[in-house]
Amino acid sequence: MKMILETERLMLREMNQEDYEALCRMLQDEEVMYAYEHAFEEEEAHQWLDRQIQRYQEFGYGLWAVILKENGEMIGQCGITRQECDGKTVLEVGYLFEKAYWHRGYATEAAAACKEYAFEKLGAKEVYSIIRDNNQASQNVAKRNGMECRGMFVKHYYHMDMPHLIFSAKREN
Repeated sequence: MKMILETERLMLREMNQEDYEALCRMLQDEEVMYAYEHAFEEEEAHQWLDRQIQRYQEFGYGLWAVILKENGEMIGQCGITRQECDGKTVLEVGYLFEKAYWHRGYATEAAAACKEYAFEKLGAKEVYSIIRDNNQASQNVAKRNGMECRGMFVKHYYHMDMPHLIFSAKREN
């Protein structure tokens, strides 16, 4: 397992097939997945994990497993993906955590480390977080991560139109 980042309380590493069960605790929880409008079925969860592994191979990054240092448990995923945003491809800091670990600062801690990774290791000049308009908690994480709302667009996903806010932070040079 390739370790990518370490913060005060967390380690971020590449996911592998052995993480499937922990990943399902997030992807198959309707409350966690409310911004997606549905909990994932088994096949969707497998595709999600396979897509992250493919991203590591293709780009060298993706969503990584977030491991709590104190007990070694996978509590979420956070990382960098390439996303279509309002007609262009951007680097996005994305995050998704088990409900039991919400409101403890883990998402902000992991997202801040990923933003710095994008700036320092990937040479990004701007990093985004693309967030459903009804997901106030994730919007708050983006704001705490030094991002500002720069606009909005609509994604068509799961047979519906979903408004998304575009947050971003620019590298300070």
